[in-house]
Order: sequence, then structure tokens, then C-alpha cells
Amino acid sequence: MCGIAGAISFIEDMRNGVGVYERMQSRLLRRGPDQRGMYITPEAALIHARLAVIDIEGGRQPMTFEDRRGKFTIVYNGELYNTDELRGELAADFEFATHSDTEVVLKSYVKWGDKCVERFNGIFAFAVYDESEHRVFLARDRIGVKPLFFFRGRDKMIFASEIQALLEHPDVPHEIDENGAAELLLMAPGRTAGCGVIRGVEELKAGECGYFTAGGLKLRTYWRLRAYELNETFEETAAHVRGLLLDSIRRQLVSDVPVCTFLSGGLDSSLISSVAASELKRQGKVLDTFSVDYRDNEKYFRKSRFQPNSDPEYIRKMAEYLGTEHHWVIIDTPELVDALDEAVDARGLPGMADVDSSLLLFCREIKKFGTVALSGECADEIFGGYPWYRDKDIRMTDGFPWAQSTAYRKRFLCDDYAGRIDAEEYVYSAYRKTADYAEKLATDSDVDYRMREMTQLNFDWFMQTLLDRKDRMSMYSGLEVRVPFCDYRIAEYLYNVKWEYKDWQGREKGLLREAMKEWLPDEVLWRKKSPYPKTHNPAFLEAVTAKLRRILDEDGEVLTQLVKREELERLLTHADHVQWYGQLMNLPQTIAFFIQLDHWLKEFSIKLV
Repeated sequence: MCGIAGAISFIEDMRNGVGVYERMQSRLLRRGPDQRGMYITPEAALIHARLAVIDIEGGRQPMTFEDRRGKFTIVYNGELYNTDELRGELAADFEFATHSDTEVVLKSYVKWGDKCVERFNGIFAFAVYDESEHRVFLARDRIGVKPLFFFRGRDKMIFASEIQALLEHPDVPHEIDENGAAELLLMAPGRTAGCGVIRGVEELKAGECGYFTAGGLKLRTYWRLRAYELNETFEETAAHVRGLLLDSIRRQLVSDVPVCTFLSGGLDSSLISSVAASELKRQGKVLDTFSVDYRDNEKYFRKSRFQPNSDPEYIRKMAEYLGTEHHWVIIDTPELVDALDEAVDARGLPGMADVDSSLLLFCREIKKFGTVALSGECADEIFGGYPWYRDKDIRMTDGFPWAQSTAYRKRFLCDDYAGRIDAEEYVYSAYRKTADYAEKLATDSDVDYRMREMTQLNFDWFMQTLLDRKDRMSMYSGLEVRVPFCDYRIAEYLYNVKWEYKDWQGREKGLLREAMKEWLPDEVLWRKKSPYPKTHNPAFLEAVTAKLRRILDEDGEVLTQLVKREELERLLTHADHVQWYGQLMNLPQTIAFFIQLDHWLKEFSIKLV
């Protein structure tokens, strides 16, 4: 895992921008603290900051290969999980100097060109400069686990793993227009696919690749969720799921540095930990597992529809059941609040408030023990675990099921942007475009037709928000977090499994539970879904209220250019209790979001246009 960046122009001499490239690289050093490198020619500057996981000495970047076909240089961020198979295919054409997946990706491109991405199983974003053809190839993994942002200037393209690095280039404006304002106040922490919020900043979409040449940037979608007829019994489906998931987890345990897992005591992380513990035990090793909790959470925890029970008792049961070396990370309210700003620095945008900052603090502690961790993200999106899949009224609601708050959100827009933005149309058109994009079959039942739309909506929006969070908060501490449920083979198969099977026995993720029942004790296997743990301490609401109050009293003119002061004042009276986003962002998180927004506007010197 790494940070990558670059600038390409067929008009300017790229050798004149070394100081700029060094600043861009410095912004990526948290992603890649182990090694750094640059490759600069008159046409291209390729920048790399490396977190060394596989072939620590041999995998240095930028990596160049030259033969009769030309000269090719790559900067690559990611992990390839079918490296050995691809190396075997390529062995007839190439000798290999390293054991790194970087070399396999580079030589796959040399042999197969832009079709190489269709052969990869992994999480990645990379750029290959084809010096002989005067072009750069860009690609991002199918699911969108690894990020790649870019800015198209006049006769130039600039790209980077993170927005923060792009902003170090003088060509990239530190500005937002009405579209950026709409993304921040109507959509955030979600983002429209391909949108980088900053004016002119875009993101390569999941499953997208293309070339930048003197003629401009031409992109294509090489993968998407496809609908097909699947005629399997439930037993066959469960066996298929089991085989795919076990293969994905085992592939993602390959590393030249120690591997650990997140363990929340819920179904998804417990399954991954169980398989990982078994694999390490065969090697004579003990798995390290990590859990996060909050000071005084047991004291203040109250059952809710979304969170029927707390995690610690289940975590203890799983750690004992698996015989892991278990570690607790306990977060107190003051550090959680203090880390809100740092979470913005990591994400490059205001995000999920303390849901972000807690993960950042959690990953920082894990990094003290290791460099690679496995996490359970994305099972709920793929297997239909969220309440909005299962509540018949919510799932048929015409709009994003996790954010029915447009009328409330638009109240915060300043008058200028409110006059330029049709809030309801902006949100609804984004929803409708995604739902319509979902591929369906004429034979789908009404329920399965809608579930394809729900899966596409979650895939393109809610899941991407969580993957952004996971990548930025972990990589900020140089921790690589892998997500076995995000194997594209699982996603494309599950897209075609009928809802009756996914909802087996009327339980959320019933199919997954049945498929993996041999791997967990019953009390964890059949535990009702519980979301990512957050603080229940009322001190958090008090602290963020006081912090936003200070911002408005002392230095509020920046924030109130974008957000109406009277609505922020109303928010501070705790008059409204509107769910801002998903299950985890309500009143305290809404206040914390505006604290993050204020920090972002100031830290990145954002101008409103």
C-alpha cells in the first residue's frame, strides 16, 4: 500500500516542477512512510511514497521496465491477490527480478495493455507511463477500495491518491462552487461517484480505467455489477458463498509482515478472525485481534433499534473461542473530539465526525503492533444486512434510504447557494440515476428488482463512504486494512442471488450465517446486527456543542460564508434530532460535522465561488 501522484503534459517541461512534486510527495508520506521515489521526464512526473508489505526490498517504485515494446514506468498503490497465478501466465514472456505484485502489474500491462485490469483480483490504483507511445494509463480497482483523484488542466493532467496532494499543485484551485456546496451540505459524508468536491477535481470511478494523451483523457468502465440468471438451490448457493469467502480471506492473509484483524464481536469481523486464526494456527502462529471501545460506554449504553446490545461481551467470547492475542483500544471523549480535525486532514474532506476520528485513533494504536489488518466492511451492502434492506416501507421509499434529510439539510445552505441549488432535484436526480443504472432481468420478481436497485445504491454511495473512511483513517497511520468481503467475485455473484436466500429464515445476512455456521459459536453466529461502535457518553455532545460555540463566537465568519448562522445557532440549542446520515450520524455527529467543515475550509484555504 502506498501513496501515488503525478503530473503529465505534452506541452510543458515537467522537469521544471521538482519543488511542487516534493510538496505533493510530502502530503503522501503518511500513506507510505517506508520508501519514496520519483521518476521525471520532459513529459511526466511520477511520484511515490511506499508502505512496504510484499518484497520489501524488491518492490521499490517508481518501477521501470524496458524491452523491444517500449519503456514503461509504474506508480502503484494496492495489493494483488492473484499475483502468483498471473506471474505463472507471464513467465513465458518475461523474467521477474522481484517477488512484488508491482512488477506483475507492470508486466501485465506490457503484455495485455488496458485489458490487464480485467485479469486482476485485488485493490489498486495505478498509473503506467508508456514513454514510447506518449501516454499514461490510469486504473482503479473494481470495487473502488483504493482512491485516485485527478485534475484536468489545459494540456495537463495531475493525479494523486488524495485530494490533499493535488492541492499542493499550483494549477489546482482551492475553490468550491454550487456543486461542491451541494455535495458538502446535501450529500456528505457521501459523494457523487467521480466527484472530488473541489472545483475541477474528479475521482476515477470504481471499475474505471483509461488513457491520457495529447488528445485528452478518455476513460472506460471495465467492470460493473451485471445481472444474470442464477438457478441454484439454497444449499448450492451457501456452498458457493462459503468457497468464495474462504478463498478471499486466505488470499488476503498473504503478507511479508504480520497480519492482524479487527474484532467487533459481530458476524463479519468474527468470521474473518475465525478463518484467519485457523490459517495462522496451521503455521504455528497466534492471531492478534483488536477492538475499540469508549470510556464509560457500559455506563451510558442504551438499547436502540439500531444497536440492541453492546459489543464487549461478544468480543471476549470470540477472543477466548479463537485463542487470539487480544488488544483493547479505549478512547476517551477529549481525544475523540481533538481528533475530529485530524480526521479531516486524513480524509481531505469533512466526513463522518467521530465515526472517522475514532477509527483514526484505533488504527494509530494497531499500527504500533503491525502493518496489515483485515476488516469486515461491505458485508452488509453485499449481503443485505442494513435495516433499509429489510424494512419493507423503508426499502420502497423513493430516495436514499440512509439520508431522508434533504429538507432539513438545505436549511443550512447560505442564501447565495440556496438560490443556485434546487436541493430536492439535486439529491433525487442522483438517487434516480443510480437506481436506474442497476441492471435487471425481465424475470426478476418485484422484490428482486428493487433489491438490485438497493444493492447498486449501497454499492455506489453508502459503501464508498465507508471505504473512503477505512482507507484514509488507516493509511494516515501507515496501516493497510484489507477488506475480504470486497472481493469482486463475491459482489458479482451475490448481486444475482435472490432475496429469499439472502434473507434466509427472516434474518439479516441469513445466507452468510448459514454458509459459515461451522466457523462461529451460535451466540455470535446468530447475534443481531450491531453497527460500528460509537460513544454513548453525553460528554461528547457537551464537548462538540462547546467547540462549535467557540468557533461561532471567535472565528465563525469562514464557516458562516457557507452555512447559515441562525441554523447553526438552532443546532446548538439541540432543538432538532434529525438523522443526518445512516445509523450513526445524529445530533452529536451533526454538530461535529460542522466543526469538521469549519476546519476543512480553513486548513485548505477554500474559497467560495
